[in-house]
Parts: sequence; C-alpha cells; structure tokens
Amino acid sequence: MATEFQHNQSSNGHDHQNGDHDIDGDDQFGYLIVRPEKGGFWDLAKYTVLGDIRSGVRFLEGSDEQVLGGVAEGQRWVIVVSIIVRKIIALFGKPMEWTGYVVDFILNLLSLNGNLLGLLSNVVHGTVMVPERGTETFISTIGQLDGRINLYRGETLAEDIVGSVYSEEISMKSELGNRALMDLCIMASKLAYENAKVIREIIVDHWKMHFVEFYDCWNDFQKQMSTQVFILCDKPKDANLILVSFRGTEPFDADDWSTDFDYSWYEIPQLGKVHMGFLEAIGLGNRTNAATFYDQILVYNQLQEKQKLTPQKAFVVSGRPSEGIAALSSNGLERVPPDMVEKSAYYAVRKKLKSLLKEHKNAKFVVTGHSLGGALAILFPCVLVLHEEMELMDKLLGVYTFGQPRIGNRQLGRYMEAHLNNPVQKYFRVVYSNDLVPRLPYDNRTFLFKHFGVCLYYDSLYNEHVTTEEPNRNFLGLIFLIPSCLTAAWELLRSLTMGYTYGPEYKEGWFSILLRIIGLVLPGISAHSPTNYVNSVRLGKERRLDQSYQ
Repeated sequence: MATEFQHNQSSNGHDHQNGDHDIDGDDQFGYLIVRPEKGGFWDLAKYTVLGDIRSGVRFLEGSDEQVLGGVAEGQRWVIVVSIIVRKIIALFGKPMEWTGYVVDFILNLLSLNGNLLGLLSNVVHGTVMVPERGTETFISTIGQLDGRINLYRGETLAEDIVGSVYSEEISMKSELGNRALMDLCIMASKLAYENAKVIREIIVDHWKMHFVEFYDCWNDFQKQMSTQVFILCDKPKDANLILVSFRGTEPFDADDWSTDFDYSWYEIPQLGKVHMGFLEAIGLGNRTNAATFYDQILVYNQLQEKQKLTPQKAFVVSGRPSEGIAALSSNGLERVPPDMVEKSAYYAVRKKLKSLLKEHKNAKFVVTGHSLGGALAILFPCVLVLHEEMELMDKLLGVYTFGQPRIGNRQLGRYMEAHLNNPVQKYFRVVYSNDLVPRLPYDNRTFLFKHFGVCLYYDSLYNEHVTTEEPNRNFLGLIFLIPSCLTAAWELLRSLTMGYTYGPEYKEGWFSILLRIIGLVLPGISAHSPTNYVNSVRLGKERRLDQSYQ
C-alpha cells in the first residue's frame, strides 16, 4: 500500500548498497500518490458514501504510512473527485485517442481540399489531397480551432521586444503593457501544439525569426516521448531574445487531462510540494519508483556540477573504468539511467539555453506555455532556482503562462516569488474568464495546491484585471453553474459576429463554433481554447488593478 522512501545518512555519508545517499544532509523527502487503479468500485463506494477511511487508503501510496489515514479523512472529497474523474478519463482513454485521430484526419482532409464543397469536387475529379502526419501541411486540432499565425503588430515586434529587454525602468504595468511580447508568447504557446516542420515554417517564413530546435522528450506519466518544446531566437546572430515554448494539454489525450486532475505530489525541502505529474512530464522522475525524483532532481545535478562532467563522460565508459568514473559510481550517480537524463525536457532545454546565452551575450530569455505547457513553463525556472542556476535566472526576462493549472503548495509560491518579483515582476499568469484548467487541482483553505505570482485575468468582455487570484477559483458549486452557462451562451453568440465586429482575422470557423456549443454544457472546457487567450491579449481593454493586488 505504501512504499517506504527515506534517505538515511550512513557513517560515511553514502550507502549505495541500501539505495540511500545524502548530498546536503537535508534529505527527508515526502510524497503522496493517488492511484485510482489500486482500489475497486466497492472501495470507492464505501469511501465516498460511508466515509470508510480504510477503503480510501487503498487508493493512496506515500512516504509515511501513518499520515495516509489522516489525508484520506481530511481531504476525502477532493480525493474522491480526483479518483472518479481519472477513472472516467481512463475508461474513455482509448476512445478519446481514436476520436482524436479521426478528428485530426477529417479536419486536415477538409482544410487541404477547400472544405466540404472542395472535397466533393476533388472526389469527382480524382484529385483528393490526403493529409500526412508530420508534414508542413498537417495542422493540429488546436491549430484548426484557431488558424491565425501572424503576430500582433508584426512589423514593429522586434523593436518593441528589444525595448522591453533593455528598458532601465520596467514596471509591472509597462511589462504587462508590452502587448507585442505577450502576443508572441501566446502565439508561441499555440504553435507548440504543431509538429516540428510546421513550427519551423511559421517561425522562419511568417515571423521572420530564427528557429533553434524542437524537442520531443520523455514523459514518465505517459511512458512515451510526448513532452514537446521548441526554442527560437529573434535573429540568428547577436540575438536579443530567446523564447522557450512548452506544448500544452492535447484535447484528445486522456493522460494529459488525467495529469491536470491528479492530486499526487512530491515534497522537496526548501522548495516545497510539487505536482508529481508535472515533474514526470518535464522528465524529473517516475512515480513507479519515487526515489527517482530525488535521483534525477538532486543527485544527478549536484554530482554533475561537482565533477564538471557531461552525461556522456559520466556514463559512457569504454574499456577499464577510470578512477573518476569509479568515484562517481561510489557517489551513486549511476543510479540515474543515462537515457532518462538525455530525454529529460528540463535538462535538454537547460543545456541548450546555456549554449545560446553564451553565444548571444546580450540576449534574455522568455518561457511560455498554454495549459499543461504553462505548468511546465513555470516549473522550469523553479528547478533552475533549486539548482542555483543564478546566471541563467539573471537572464530570465519573463514567464508568461496561459490557462495554467496549479503546480505546488504555498511554500513553493513564497520561495519562488522572492526570485521572480525582484528587481522587477517576471512571472505573469494569464487566465480567461471561466477557464476550468487554472482552477485545477482543487484548492481551498486547507488544500495544498495554490497559485502564486501575478494573475492577469480577462473577463468575458476582455476587460483586464491585475489580481492575485481569478474569481471562483475552484469552479464548483451550483451558484456558479447558471452564470457560467450564460457566459458560454454569450460567447457563442459573439463568436458568430467576431469577424464583423473586430475584423476578418477574428472570424471563427465552424470547428471553433462547435466547441462553443459544447461549452453550453461544459463552459470551463470551451473557455480553455487558445482562441480566447489570443483575443484577450489583442483586444484587452483598459487594465483594472484589483484591491487584492494593491
């Protein structure tokens, strides 16, 4: 039921035979994993209806068996909701995947052939264009929802961004007011859903920037190479801006949605409790063996820094091992599988950033992402701070996330705000109206997952509010159901006239309108569409500074 995970310092400081090791002395790491698959229907029924704590504990695994009962009792309803939702998602996992393939194929088939009438004409003439995944013409479901690829005020974008990088007085309002930079971030977050060839073409041919690299990294929650991230520079030489964009939640990916509803966490002393699914997605551990989080987050990084070795030097040994390799083995470095480190999105991006910043002396970098991508975007600098990568942090211009779920507890927020608020504000969390995902995982007065940083909230009229928390932070309760559905109805009606009201670039296609119809029943899902975030950034009205942030 529960797995013991404690690192006890032996007399010589290392006891590799027992799997224990100590680097800093502060090595008591805790974790809690919610496993919906561990209990049956009757366990869930007894836990939900009768409050049977023993039945609830069957769904939990943790570092301390004695506290599991208290967690199961004190946070029963939150855990019940997490279990039920994730069981439902798992039940429909394969149908969702198949539906995604069919939807992607049909949408691309229609777009390649000039929509339905064009497709019928091509069928008659025998000239049907068949979509192929991974090509420059195959667009993701997100791209089909919102086909815009051009940047806001593209002609002056470079000047606006450079001005923000080198401004001597960058206040919170001026940073938020740099609409060109915000637009680049949301468009890059949307672009991250595409394949490498589409990303390269848009960056080079439409944005006139320099495409650096596309990464397809290991996600240990999904057990596949599904964490995607790309890097660009504003120009190939003497760049001023480097941008890192993480891909978000795929609409038909059950594992992505299950991650958002997961309550599992891993505690890192000093940093705080961090969402376990997001750590797995960025390549820093595996819940099947909780000790891998310690190994990949701390052991690998600290020993690599102390020995000044690359992953290849540390692991690839030909012939008789040298004394240096033997020393590393005694320190436990071989505990970390080399392929896992090489596939890690965190280590891959960090390595490339160091190289780029060395090449472009005057550059600063921005990290961004939508949905799950936003969680990884803010988690990346969190781990940089943990690893004391202060040279990199000094080069951080900002973190912009859109529809980002919560990634950790209040301790994590307090620790990071000290590094992201001074000397200027660097972290901006953008939330649109009734978007469900920023309200996940659940948060209340006693629950551990909390947002931090500045929330730039856009209501359904695109009014901007600078605050600490979006309204209705948990999206639950009948009191919010009717207003949410009414808002979704208003958004549907508005979508039919956007092209006339704001111009042709804001006209929504039939697929986007279909999502808004679904939003009449599931308003939090339709509000999560990147279309709303692009519109908010471009059409946002005069900003309101809420009292909660003053």
